[in-house]
Amino acid sequence: MGIVGRLIAVLLFIAVLVPGGLLARAWGLAAGRRAVAEGAVEMAEPTAEGMATLYRQAQHGRRIRRLGLLLGIAGVIGSVVLFAEASVFLWVPALAVGLLAGVLVAEATRPRPRWKVAVPVRRPRRREQISGWLVWTMRASTAAVVVVAAALWSAGELRPGVARIALAVPVLAWLLAELAMLRALLRPLPAEGADVPVDEALRTWTAHLVTAAASVLTHLPLGSLLLVAGIELGNRNSEGIDLRPVALVAGGFSAIVAGVAVAAFLLTWLRPVRSSARALAG
Repeated sequence: MGIVGRLIAVLLFIAVLVPGGLLARAWGLAAGRRAVAEGAVEMAEPTAEGMATLYRQAQHGRRIRRLGLLLGIAGVIGSVVLFAEASVFLWVPALAVGLLAGVLVAEATRPRPRWKVAVPVRRPRRREQISGWLVWTMRASTAAVVVVAAALWSAGELRPGVARIALAVPVLAWLLAELAMLRALLRPLPAEGADVPVDEALRTWTAHLVTAAASVLTHLPLGSLLLVAGIELGNRNSEGIDLRPVALVAGGFSAIVAGVAVAAFLLTWLRPVRSSARALAG
């Protein structure tokens, strides 16, 4: 590859890394939405039903996430039993999958608030809870990981067991995320005006938590699969300039960086909604 080919490869590598940076920027803006929602709860005085709902939702989330942690630990133990010393590389992924599964299941199974609903029944819009760009990025990455995993499986680059896991985990995460967002979207608004900010904050938390968790469980496998595809393609002999390995490797790095960035934002969303939180404090 000559100087021009190297220059093109570098530019292509940088260009493919841009989407990961844009996604991190979008999640940074989502943090502002969280601050506004939490600030509204701070300034309102929820009813007794609203306070009970906040407590019950926080307890439910912590309980299910602990079960997810136990699931991750069980996955680590199972990998040790099945793969012995080779399982050391699976400990972190198994624990992460268990923790994120706990987040998704907790949000998808949240109990319905017991406050009175507005009459006539009113429901919010999706864009009031979360940016559509974040949701569609999650959906696009799910579709991409399915296509890449299926292509590598059919080409014999992935073992059947690994391919099934690479397909099952992102798809199940996406389904749980869609279920949680659908429940939050269809739930009627409360009748009491003081409970409206609490309800909006809970919906906002759910939408961002499940979108972030599903995004991590799709971006990281997608990045790993793209790296595998790029390395395998780069090891083959080809005539002239072949930029496909560079694009695949760059896309893999971009997806992994995006997954790590979303995971960092996810940690900030795990704190439950509290009526006494100072949302706008530095």
